[in-house]
Parts: sequence; structure tokens; C-alpha cells
Amino acid sequence: MSQNPATETRRFDTEVHQLLKLMINALYSNREIFLRELISNASDASDKLRFKALTDDALKGLDQDLTIDIGFDAEAGTLTVRDRGIGMSREEVIENLGTIARSGTRHFLESLSGDEKKDARLIGQFGVGFYAAFIVAEEVTVETRRADQAADTAVRWVSAGEGEYSLETIERAEQGTHIVLKLKDEHKDLLTRWELERIIRHYSNHIAFPIRLSEAGKSDDEQAGEPVNESQALWARPRGELSDEDYQNFYQGLTGDPENPVSWAHHHVEGSQSYSLLLYLPGQAPFDLLINRDDREGLKLYIQRVFIMDAAEQLVPRYLRFMRGVVDSADLPLNVSREILQDSPLLKKIRATVVKRSLDLIEKLAEQGGEAWDTFWQAFGSILKEGVIEDFEQRERIASLLRFATTGGEDATGLDAYIERAGEDQDTIWFLTADSLKVARNSPHLEAFRQRGIEVLLLTDRIDEWLVAHMDDYKGKKLKSVARGKLDLDKDEAKPSEEAQALAGRIKKALGERVGNVLPGSRLTESPGCVVSDEHGMSLQMQKLLRQAGQDVPDTRPDLEINAGHPLLKLMEAEGDDKRFGELSELLLDQALLAEGGELADPAAYVQRVNRLLVDALGNSDGVQSNAASA
Repeated sequence: MSQNPATETRRFDTEVHQLLKLMINALYSNREIFLRELISNASDASDKLRFKALTDDALKGLDQDLTIDIGFDAEAGTLTVRDRGIGMSREEVIENLGTIARSGTRHFLESLSGDEKKDARLIGQFGVGFYAAFIVAEEVTVETRRADQAADTAVRWVSAGEGEYSLETIERAEQGTHIVLKLKDEHKDLLTRWELERIIRHYSNHIAFPIRLSEAGKSDDEQAGEPVNESQALWARPRGELSDEDYQNFYQGLTGDPENPVSWAHHHVEGSQSYSLLLYLPGQAPFDLLINRDDREGLKLYIQRVFIMDAAEQLVPRYLRFMRGVVDSADLPLNVSREILQDSPLLKKIRATVVKRSLDLIEKLAEQGGEAWDTFWQAFGSILKEGVIEDFEQRERIASLLRFATTGGEDATGLDAYIERAGEDQDTIWFLTADSLKVARNSPHLEAFRQRGIEVLLLTDRIDEWLVAHMDDYKGKKLKSVARGKLDLDKDEAKPSEEAQALAGRIKKALGERVGNVLPGSRLTESPGCVVSDEHGMSLQMQKLLRQAGQDVPDTRPDLEINAGHPLLKLMEAEGDDKRFGELSELLLDQALLAEGGELADPAAYVQRVNRLLVDALGNSDGVQSNAASA
């Protein structure tokens, strides 16, 4: 320490040189955070002054017209942050800036109790935010005067973040704190109005005090003079004060979406732990929403109106990533850099509220129906289905919102409506998965169900295979595929004849290892055959999806079910030429696979086989020599 009591050089109270290097290189992931932290400190100082002025006569009148002023000088390479808040005395500067992790805000909060603590709107927690300035600055100068002290008791603090700092007593007419950052060369690109406005609006747009930005060398007439930030946080205002237009305008500013949201929910939760929640249900989806499952930038987390992060998965599950809005809480625990949420009971409570309120909005929209619901379902239905897979607790509630095409009509239907139409006697919800609605509607698997008037859900989204794999039942009704396992549609179904069983055996012998079993069955009324997957195995559609995703899929052999009464099967039964019978058996299986939207292992061989049979058939009908057929 120097001998001059007015100007002295001190060392930090910790091994700050190493700690500052750790903070600059590891603690903060984004250099822009420095400005958020300095603005937050300025906001804290202004809040402290306003709060203390309520009970301290010496401060009354000093808490008016509080602003945060940011100036930049690109030529000099400096950035300044100035407030007219409570300021600091010499002792407080030594305590707060001379000791790493001593937070003046936290100390102030600890001195409050009861209702006082509820009224103090302060942000700082760890006492390290100020030192984020050294991420971009090679030197930091702080001039500060406590609001209730004389002008000649102000203090200047200067440090390069290398383990020591200097203190000097100065005169300062204005209360509050003035911070000057001399930026490192590699960070001087920040010194533009556009860049600083962007950072301020991103992180500090809703700070309670106006933030003004000015450029050195320009007159007041050349600069707008208007606050850069909006100052008023809409979600913090009572709902009764807000109109639909207010909510819609805020949504468009928050998201950049020119369209209005479909609906919204605004909640203030008060108590030992308080938070605000403003959720929007958008009307349209961004083009990459299905691709970017981890992109959940729509729900923004604020701590006392300071932007912290785009909501992490602790706050919003993936299947609700289309939701937009704001969560604001003073009580959520963060890591030291305030960039990562820490697990806590309040975090779980807020997440549960986000899920509940989001589903409330979707349910209300579903009840209203109409064009708004149809638009929502087209945009977000596939994403909502992920909730059945990922959220077991809400699985049935989410399932009730799902809509599917059906054989019962052109309109999509929900599971509850399906069950109501089916009646109490039907204990199964029947479904069919396919590549497209056209393929599904033409599937031979539906023939027996049409004949019996049984409705079948047609599932054509890529996610539907995973959906039904995770949802065995709904409200006591089993979900079962019409294309898998044995059907039990008729209790008094007749046993296949010996002739039908013999034909099935002959086809199995001809097809060999291409199929598992060949069985006569009751699925078909118009088609000669269809492939049937094992009830507990992987469906053909799932195998196809996995292969398209580059996954290794074990070879499986589907069963082939035949309609022994079909004319083709009658002709095959009478066919005495084993080679021709084999060709017809191969054709029967290939057609069954194609009807399912499946893929043939050898399409060229299939085409050649069809051509040979066509030439043979047409040649015989026209009396052409058999050698022409072979040619």
C-alpha cells in the first residue's frame, strides 16, 4: 500500500490474477455478457437509491429521473457506463471491487427482512459480474460517489486486472457511478451504435430504468436521445391494465413473427417464491422447427427483467418447443456466470406450470376447433406427438389432443371421438401405419375392417411408428395394428379348409426363406395376399424408417397371409407347373410388399417376372407359339 492516504495502490484480497484469468477464459461463454452485467449493476444501484430514499430523508429527491447512460468512442477505444444510483463510499469500493465474490447487492439483501426484501428489485448474486468487464477491457476505471456524501469524497478506482488496483480520492459533483472501459484491440468492433443497441436490447431491454446510448463527437441533435430499451416489462404489469393489442404487439417484438399469436396465458405467482409467466401459442411454425429439436429459443428466461438465457430444457420440454414467451423469477438458482440453471424445487415447479399452462391453451384451442385449430395442428401436431413418448406423466392428456386420419370419413379424429363411435363392445383401438394417406386407404389390411364396419385410424406421420410403440393403450382400450399378428374379429370364424392349408404350404415351399409363414386368413376380401408383421416384432414401416436414417436393421421375414378364395389363388391351386407356380408365388409376395409401401429387394427381377407372365398369358390367348413367350 502506498503512503499517500488520498492515492494508494492495493492488491486484491484474493489470488485475483489467477481468478480473473479463469473468469475471462472459462466462466463466461459470451463476451457480450460484460455489458449485461454492468447494466445490471447500474440498475441495482438505482434500485438501492430508490428503496433507501423511502426512509432516508437525506436521499429524498435524489431518486428522480434515474437513467443508465452508455457512451462509446470508437476512435479512443472506450466504452462508458454511467448511473445516478446510490454510488459507493471509499470503504465500499474496497469491499465490493477489491474483493472477488463480495456482492454489494447480496450484502444489501441480507440486511433486509420480511416485506422489505420483497420490495427490493435487485439482480446481483455472486459479486463477480463487475469483473466480466475484463473480458473485453485492458483497463477499467470507476469513479463513484455515494449519494448521501459530499462531492469531495468521491473515489476513483483503476485496475488492469493484473492483481492490483489504485484508489484515489477525487471530487465528483454527480452522485452514482461512472465506469470507463478501455477496450482491447480485438474487441473494439463492439464500438458501433448498431452492435451496442443489439446487445442492450437482447439482454437488458426490460430493465426498469431507461438506457440511453450516445456516441462521442456527435451533438444531441444528431442522436435520437430516446431510450434504447423498452424499460417496461409487459409481463410484470397487471393483466387488467393490458389489452389484446398490447399482448400481440409484445409477441411480435419478442419473436419477430409478423403474425399474431393464436392465444396466450399470463400468470403472476406470489408467495415465498414468486415468478411471472407469459406464454404464447403461435399461429405458424418456423421452417426448421421439426429439424432442430434442441432449439428452444422461444421461451426466454429473465432474472428480475434481465435476460439470462433462451430457456433450457429444465424449463420447457422438447415437445413444447414451439411455445413462445417469458419466464421471470428472482429466485431461480444460477451458476456463477448466470448462464446455467441449477436444479431446484422452484425450477421443477415452474417447468410443471409451463407444461400445464401450455396444454391448457392447446386444449382450449382444440375445443374451439375451426380454422385456428386446423392451422395449429398442421404446424405443430407432429411435434406434440413427441410428448406421448417423452412425458409419461402427461401422456394421456397429450394423447387426448392428437388427431388422426381415419377410415370413418375425411375429417381427422381424436382418440376420445373414436372410442365414442366404436362403442363399449369394442375393446381395441385399431390403427394402420403407412407412408402416405393414399397408401393407407388402399391397404389390403383394411378390407376385413370395411366389411365389418370397424373404423381404423390411419397414421402417416414419420413419428407415428414411435408413438404407437410407446402407447400400448388409451383409457383402458388397447391399441393394435391391423397389419400385425392374428386378427380376432369374429369369434365364430371358420377354420381354414384343408385345401387352403395345403395351398399355403405349397406357396411357403416355393418362397422358401423369403417369408416366415404362409397362412390362410380372414383379413382379405378383395386382394389375393398381404404381408403380416409379427405382433411383437418390428413393422415393415419401422424397418424402412430406420434404414432411411442410416441404421442397421436385422433381416426379418414377414408372414404372408393369403385369401384362398381369390381367383388368382384358385388359378395357382390348379397350376401343375412348379416353375410357373413359383413365379406366381414370387409375384404374389412382391405385390403384397408393394401394396404396403414396402421396398423390393430386387425390383428388376420383379419387372422381368411380370413381363414373362404377361407375355405368356397374352401369347397363349392369341395363339402365339410358346417359344415367342420364352423369347
